[in-house]
Amino acid sequence: MTTAAAGSPRTYQVRTYGCQMNVHDSERISGLLEAAGYVRAVESDEQPDVVVFNTCAVRENADNRLYGNLGHLRPVKVKHPGMQIAVGGCLAQKDRGEIVRKAPWVDVVFGTHNIGALPVLLERARHNAAAEVEILESLDVFPSTLPTRRESTYAGWVSISVGCNNTCTFCIVPSLRGKEKDRRPGDILSEVRALVDEGVLEVTLLGQNVNSYGVEFGDRYAFGKLLRACGDIDGLERVRFTSPHPKDFTDDVIAAMAETPNVCHSLHMPLQSGSDDVLRAMRRSYRSEKYLGIIEKVRAAMPDAAITTDIIVGFPGETEADFERTLDVVREARFASAFTFQYSKRPGTPAATMDGQLPKEVVQERYERLIACVEEITWAENRKLVGETVEVLVAVGEGRKDERTGRMSGRARDGRLVHFATSAAGPTSALGATGQFGGAGSLAGQIRPGDIVHTTVTYAAPHHLNADGAPLAHRRTRAGDAAEAGRAPRTPGVLLGLPSVGAPAAVPAPTGGCAAH
Repeated sequence: MTTAAAGSPRTYQVRTYGCQMNVHDSERISGLLEAAGYVRAVESDEQPDVVVFNTCAVRENADNRLYGNLGHLRPVKVKHPGMQIAVGGCLAQKDRGEIVRKAPWVDVVFGTHNIGALPVLLERARHNAAAEVEILESLDVFPSTLPTRRESTYAGWVSISVGCNNTCTFCIVPSLRGKEKDRRPGDILSEVRALVDEGVLEVTLLGQNVNSYGVEFGDRYAFGKLLRACGDIDGLERVRFTSPHPKDFTDDVIAAMAETPNVCHSLHMPLQSGSDDVLRAMRRSYRSEKYLGIIEKVRAAMPDAAITTDIIVGFPGETEADFERTLDVVREARFASAFTFQYSKRPGTPAATMDGQLPKEVVQERYERLIACVEEITWAENRKLVGETVEVLVAVGEGRKDERTGRMSGRARDGRLVHFATSAAGPTSALGATGQFGGAGSLAGQIRPGDIVHTTVTYAAPHHLNADGAPLAHRRTRAGDAAEAGRAPRTPGVLLGLPSVGAPAAVPAPTGGCAAH
């Protein structure tokens, strides 16, 4: 038997690992497959016809995770002739033909530079009954020209650049995604407007190093200009960006954040280490004093700014004094949250061959101390918000306990996670269902993902806020309408330089014999 029902289109599933770039790439993979006639598999499906792994190569266990999952699929594929498995993303770019050697039941391997070729490669693998491995060394077309199936009705990623010109010694990404390539500002703003036209309220400008945007066309102030231009788009309520590099952070970006009303006062800026010696070994071209100076300027311009970061513990050669300096910077910076990592050796990076690789137990002990320090600070910073009114963009999947607690969840403008009560008490307002702000009494059963709620913080934890009183106001939005209708935004893209594939052939109806049983 085959996996698709007789006469029906082939189904697909995308499994994503890694960063926001990969999440957005997976939206493009879904858009490409649907443009080629595939249908997204539903959870109740026995098995999709095509499973695509979009992989990450940053962490040490990425390889084991992929090959473990491929191993689990091998017997499934044996039972379902016609099923195809594709592997893409950073690990595919790194391992290339090694994937098919280790897992010969894989049908397609594609890299970070040729996502758009996936439908063609799947068809070719089916026709030739042989694996297709295609890895390009440079970008084929800018990924945003590809059709995209957006996962959210209210928030969307918009890539402004791909690749990275930095040479951090711990990072394998530049060798896998290539040198920085910048999109033209007009193309970016056109995509943002297209999303807003579909009801999206929030966009996140995305790049490996967003604030070096403009390097390719020689304008070091291009990123600040882009933020200000986003402020002129009617209907765009929130603008975020990730991730900036401290070495490229300029005062005009701080001014643009402070002076553009729809740019959120939230900043994710990787620190990696508070030790200047470690930063030097990491080849991070800034020092702790500059980093803290940027934070000081941001808070002077935006006292309510929430600043988050990335920190690596246990980099080769890190001493106890180096680690203590990281704790000092954490205490001084007062982060709203931090993504913390134990150093992971990646083959092909300079750091992998450095002297001074630290024992696991030393790294683990420092990591636990860092977590304790970060949580002490984030909890104290969150407690300052108890009693404050926050604007929440209602989200999907942010609150794992929401069904049990009767709450809904979303993000405040500063990016903090808020779990809020939906119970209403007080006078009813007829405005609640008209798209305008209404009183709390109008809220029962009315709040949808993508809507806007104003509520008061009643409790703070290290990683979230609770608002357990009745919401103060609720605004129904076009994003909420789309969520209620089950309609996901799609951007069509322009398939530059790619052949037209058309819908994959449906499985023919059985005519008797073995196919009928």
